[in-house]
Amino acid sequence: MSIVGVGIHPFGRFDHGYRQIGEVAMRECFVDAGVEPEDVDMVLVANVGAEMAKGHNVVNRMRYIGKPIVNVEAACASGGSALSLGASMIESGAARTVLCLGVEKAPRGFIAGSGFESWQIESGLGVNPLYFAFQAQDLMRDTDVTVEDLADVAVKNHKHSVHNPNAMYRKEFTREQVLDSRPVCDPLTLLMLCAPNEGAAAVLLMDRNEAARRGLDNSVRITGIGLVSRAADDWFVPAPSLQSDMSSMSARAADLALSQAGVQIEDIDLVECQDTDAASELIAYRDLGLCKKGEEAQLLRSGATALGGTVPVNVSGGLLSKGEPLGASGLGQIHELVTQLRGTAGARQVDDATVGLSHVMGAGHNSCVVVVQR
Repeated sequence: MSIVGVGIHPFGRFDHGYRQIGEVAMRECFVDAGVEPEDVDMVLVANVGAEMAKGHNVVNRMRYIGKPIVNVEAACASGGSALSLGASMIESGAARTVLCLGVEKAPRGFIAGSGFESWQIESGLGVNPLYFAFQAQDLMRDTDVTVEDLADVAVKNHKHSVHNPNAMYRKEFTREQVLDSRPVCDPLTLLMLCAPNEGAAAVLLMDRNEAARRGLDNSVRITGIGLVSRAADDWFVPAPSLQSDMSSMSARAADLALSQAGVQIEDIDLVECQDTDAASELIAYRDLGLCKKGEEAQLLRSGATALGGTVPVNVSGGLLSKGEPLGASGLGQIHELVTQLRGTAGARQVDDATVGLSHVMGAGHNSCVVVVQR
């Protein structure tokens, strides 16, 4: 199916509420597509922290459309899950046009108590910097990744963010500044972690034939989606020292998406992946098939994942620079990929980009990988 419109509210901290934030992205999306709200068959609203009827509270600010509005929650994978559900509705013929809207106004501070047993939460393992640190420690133990490499992921993504007007932090940092920032959980420092924040993103999906009938631009399309949840043999955090003998949800989701799209990972021109912390981006390199296990640092050091490299990763600045409004983060990645495939990304444009891949991982656990092509 085609992506006929996208919209975004910048990520950051704002004085207005989630309803207003979501409305901005939704209105921009409809204007971009050139359709009216009544043209949609369904609205899927991804959000983690707001009250009941959150989707209705946003959509009804624009108009009472009389169409189903359904809320979707899957932690950091909420946006990807909404997109997968919307695509399935269109592929099945149950809908021709679906609006996927992600919106969040997250409280300040780290996220706690998500997707873990009560004993883990009570002992402090359910706070995300700690379980991010566990996987970073495992990565450094099992490969040649160093703390300097973790810092360099942050340096790369912050350098990219300077050119993204929708990012929360648009400032470059040196390796030394990242390493010298406040220690949080060894080996992670403050600038190696993303900040939960506020923002919204919207994606309008439409059956390709319907888009052609309406005379809309249907050249950017979703060709593959892999959405999976944790299986018994998948590694998860916090589970230090067990990962080497376990499979990866992200790898399974990537295999599904690439197979459905009929492409290989070598065909991908750019990637937007889940860099909630610096180590997570390096782990995504191997899970998505960009490199073999043990070659994560080598890929980073080669410059391949920087803008101008062979497979740029997080040219938007990633979550390390944009921040993460949980419900909106996955759809924010799609907004970036569409912007890139349209060739309208300005100074952060990836040359001749025609195939992009997005990746999210949510607590609980869900992983979603999407292939977008032009």
